[in-house]
Amino acid sequence: MPPRKPSAEIMLAVDVGNTQTVIGVLEGETVLDLFRVTSGVPRTGDELFPIVERLVAPWHASLRASGIAVVGSVVPALTAGWETLLKRLLGRSPYLALPVGPYGLKIKVRDPAAVGVDRIANAVAAATFHRLPAIVVDLGTATTFDVVSPGPCYLGGAIAPGVLTSADELFRRAARLAKVELRRPARAVGRSTEESIQSGVYFGAVAQIDGLVRRLCREVGGKVFVLATGGLAETMAADSQTIDRVEPALTLQGLRLMEERARVARRRRGSSLPGGKRHA
Repeated sequence: MPPRKPSAEIMLAVDVGNTQTVIGVLEGETVLDLFRVTSGVPRTGDELFPIVERLVAPWHASLRASGIAVVGSVVPALTAGWETLLKRLLGRSPYLALPVGPYGLKIKVRDPAAVGVDRIANAVAAATFHRLPAIVVDLGTATTFDVVSPGPCYLGGAIAPGVLTSADELFRRAARLAKVELRRPARAVGRSTEESIQSGVYFGAVAQIDGLVRRLCREVGGKVFVLATGGLAETMAADSQTIDRVEPALTLQGLRLMEERARVARRRRGSSLPGGKRHA
């Protein structure tokens, strides 16, 4: 795909997770490109640079012109590497998204700062693009369930072991169970050990999603819109009875909105300073 003309709104959004880091080239609501790299290997900014530079090469000139990037990280040990990389790549430090900020979202949990920034990003995007109340199911290293009510307000939710995380722990602890490819089986009744594992892991995860969503919906009340995101969302949604829509880039869109709203807030603060001075 050829690069577009430089735009003030083209940006890089980086969602640093425990298993994968998702990198998106965004222009407003449009996802121009999306990449996934492993988070399992700690890398410095210098090590990340050639990888990311190659991935975003078609968009590099436009991104360099805008200099806009946002990082949402739930792995503190990896955050500095991404910050260094993006500063070198774009010539400007990225916005490091935090759970609490001027995002237009009330957070009604006991310790808002302890909520994963990816969960807040999902809530911000859900509140912006979809009807409320809503539940966001994010299928990653953990499977998270986040409830957003009109307001919009983030009410909290639930955290369960992720599908692959549960499977890896099963293989690790059960000496006689060989690791198998995890995919949707043709039937729930497995006729071999391999099929039985696939059935238990896959259909068990779907049942977990539907069971928790139904329980959360009863507590929230009314007609709740259910979104799914994350690497396994498309697959799981096909068998789920509760998921209404899949949004693969929901977290990235939330990070984009968080950066934009924080930028607007900084400009407003700057314009209110004596003599028209602005914060650095």
